Amino acid sequence: MQDSLPLGDGRSLGEIAADAAGCQDCDLYRNATQTVFGEGPADAEVVMMGEQPGDKEDLSGHPFVGPAGQLLDRALEEAGIDRARVYITNAVKHFKWKPAGKVRLHQKPNREEVKACRQWWERELGVIEPKVLVCLGATAAQAVFGPSFKVTKQRGEFLPLPSGILAVATVHPSSILRAGERREIEYADFVDDLRAVAARLDS
Repeated sequence: MQDSLPLGDGRSLGEIAADAAGCQDCDLYRNATQTVFGEGPADAEVVMMGEQPGDKEDLSGHPFVGPAGQLLDRALEEAGIDRARVYITNAVKHFKWKPAGKVRLHQKPNREEVKACRQWWERELGVIEPKVLVCLGATAAQAVFGPSFKVTKQRGEFLPLPSGILAVATVHPSSILRAGERREIEYADFVDDLRAVAARLDS
């Protein structure tokens, strides 16, 4: 597990987001339209953290507004979690991509890029102090728990962070969109994971 998370440093999410907007701690800022910071209430009980913004998020400046975000919204509703009470963010705040004709294809951020962005989600958690952090996909899970963490083996396992926040990993919604014939099965499993989160929030 990674080092303990810092408590809030007295600055608001808006102030931290303003600092992140000028971040050049790795090279991803060079090809990204903008920093895409997290969004949601500062007193959210649950934080959902994905990998990085996609094409639509990079252009709009808002996290999870594309197809994966729409699927996440539907799953949260089915699981009984109020979307308006959720803070949504990413482990990496800039879109990493490669050109393919007129399309910008997503590329997985490397370990150094993930490490460079750690400061921003740590500060988000320090301000919010949620009950539960949900890591969506391997990049987010390994950013929090370390490179040896395997979502396939440890999915749904609630683990306390040194800060007292409970953290759990599940799949990224985008993987469900790519699941083909298994999409409905994968979606149902994802909703079940979120129902377990809802139960923790209610306990």
